[in-house]
Amino acid sequence: MYGFLHNLCFFRKANIGKAVSEYSHMKVCEIFTSIQGESSYAGVPCTFIRITGCNLRCSYCDTTYAYYEGRELSEDEIMSKVRDAGIHLVEITGGEPLLQKEVYHLIERLLDEGYKVLVETNGSISIKEIDRRAVVILDIKTPGSGMSGEMDLSILNDLKSTDEVKFVITNRTDYEWAKEIIVRYNIIDKCNVLVSPAFGILLPEDLAQWMIEDRLKARLNLQLHKCIYSPDGRGI
Repeated sequence: MYGFLHNLCFFRKANIGKAVSEYSHMKVCEIFTSIQGESSYAGVPCTFIRITGCNLRCSYCDTTYAYYEGRELSEDEIMSKVRDAGIHLVEITGGEPLLQKEVYHLIERLLDEGYKVLVETNGSISIKEIDRRAVVILDIKTPGSGMSGEMDLSILNDLKSTDEVKFVITNRTDYEWAKEIIVRYNIIDKCNVLVSPAFGILLPEDLAQWMIEDRLKARLNLQLHKCIYSPDGRGI
């Protein structure tokens, strides 16, 4: 009887997993392979899965096409494209990827198959449901984005040591705001901190000088892909 029940449970679990992968669909804007342009993984070849949809409208957004563009793909179709790319590092981004609940199982499946998974999310949605093996890149919106009021800063209490927090800076006010958040939530002692000049808005040398003057324990985060390719290009 034990053997029968064990086999029955295994059969049900296997078929539930199969059903999830075969029938779980999400709207995907694009899947492409490029050089990782940001974070502490900058410079490493990476496959990007850009999920359609975003609940924010940042003033400096460079992927507005991801608000609505895309097509429905099954989890199996997404996995097939990732496998074909042959790259160990995978980033799930957007838009805002956590708006589509099917993404959580996709993250888990990628991790189970041995991929290193980065998840970039915008600071307005809980990260508690993300598989803890994944690296969360939490993009906290500064006042210059126009979206700082949408942030759920309690999320900063859920960070792991392998996660990263990013602040995109448009001016000195943003920089001072970010410093205050870093101190208030003791982020530097929790994980890596990334400080990025808004492309075409703030000069990198200005931000670098502020960081040097303050001895800020953070990484200057330039968008490397925009230096390599056309800044307005897609799939880079």
